[in-house]
Amino acid sequence: MIKAIFFDFNGVIIDDELIQMNAYKEVLKDYEIELNEELYMAALGMDDKTFVRAMFDKSKKTASEEIVEGVLLAKTELHRKMIEDLPLFPGVLNFLNAAARRFSLGLVSMANMMEVGYVFERAKLSPLFSVLVTAEDVSVCKPAPDCYRRGLEKLNEKRQSERFLPLLPSECLAIEDSPPGIQSARVAGMHTLGVTNTVTEDALRAVGAEVVTHSLADWTADSVELVFGRMH
Repeated sequence: MIKAIFFDFNGVIIDDELIQMNAYKEVLKDYEIELNEELYMAALGMDDKTFVRAMFDKSKKTASEEIVEGVLLAKTELHRKMIEDLPLFPGVLNFLNAAARRFSLGLVSMANMMEVGYVFERAKLSPLFSVLVTAEDVSVCKPAPDCYRRGLEKLNEKRQSERFLPLLPSECLAIEDSPPGIQSARVAGMHTLGVTNTVTEDALRAVGAEVVTHSLADWTADSVELVFGRMH
């Protein structure tokens, strides 16, 4: 039985993968680095620092820590301007509110806390989530399982403090939009629901997504229990 749901952020809660790409494209121009969709999509699952270093490496340029921090700051500022209208996916708020009444919710994202916090504050999402894992919490990014393991660890610490039994990975569902995210959750031992917000159904199934949907607007707390309650 599913008792906790872990959500990815970019591409699952907020519809900003293309916005992220365009913000990076703009900022990296100043360093004479050209970013295209193919390069960006190949880097799904990376945290920001890893992504910036990878782009500099591909362009055979050196990125000092100072340069990386400068790129990240400029991208975060530009991203914030570009999401003025807060492009949350259709139905995601309803699903989050309904799911929070039935399950513990966690966020497992390679986004930085500044970007996550800004959206959470504006959309008033914080009360719905028990735990947050962002880029600052782990040293390796998806598809490594560390972020999902850390999410479950944080959740179980919270449960223990509230005198509840710890959860097993098999009692958790991860909702992801990218192949590295699905792989990360699967290796951590969790059930997986892929959402075709960013890549195709075939791409998500190819890495083992148990179930694939076109929109979280089609899901309720009951449907999560119905679909995943039968899986072991």
